[in-house]
Amino acid sequence: MAIHRPGRPEDLPPGEVLWARWALLAAVATTTERERIPTVHRSGHWIDEAGLNWDDSGCTWWILSRMGEGRFVLYGEDESSGVKWHEPPIDMLAGGPDWLPYEELRYRLEGNELGCVYWYENGAWSRASYPDSLEDDGLDCGMSDFVDQGALLRELAVRVDETADGPDRESLLADAEAHRLDVRLLLECLRTHVDGDPLDPPAVAMALDRAGITAQEVRR
Repeated sequence: MAIHRPGRPEDLPPGEVLWARWALLAAVATTTERERIPTVHRSGHWIDEAGLNWDDSGCTWWILSRMGEGRFVLYGEDESSGVKWHEPPIDMLAGGPDWLPYEELRYRLEGNELGCVYWYENGAWSRASYPDSLEDDGLDCGMSDFVDQGALLRELAVRVDETADGPDRESLLADAEAHRLDVRLLLECLRTHVDGDPLDPPAVAMALDRAGITAQEVRR
């Protein structure tokens, strides 16, 4: 599934699915050592009090936050976004519901570091209206790995070892998207990253529990 430029709300999967995909990728990559790094100095994928984060320490940063039952907000910036440079200015918060984290979003706007904002409610994504002259809002470059299931599975392959008698990546991803992931099965499939990061099952399990995408009986 391709993302338009600029992005359209229908380009994104349901909020619960986007959350699960992002959370799974963040969890399998975490370690206790990484969890001790202050958010301001972190890179890659992780989950913290703000929600799910993706930051490549250069061109792109994004946050997906849960705002209550069935509500999410996605905001961030990729260097490809032309929103904040557009003339006349684009109000990225126009039409936003009252539950958006306006204090945080306006802080980002004042710092000239926000490229786009999408919000999810009642089973659908929305955003402010864009003028026809806007070429890109950065959603494609920022979110493509979460929207393209094939790309996500390739990312998981770096951390998940498929064995003959264990679940494959597709099954693990499907269970995560249904918020019924079996932590024990996933932990049995983890493997050391090619860059030498150690396996850290307790840290992975804690991140999964924080994300809330595991089977209820496991998360109690």
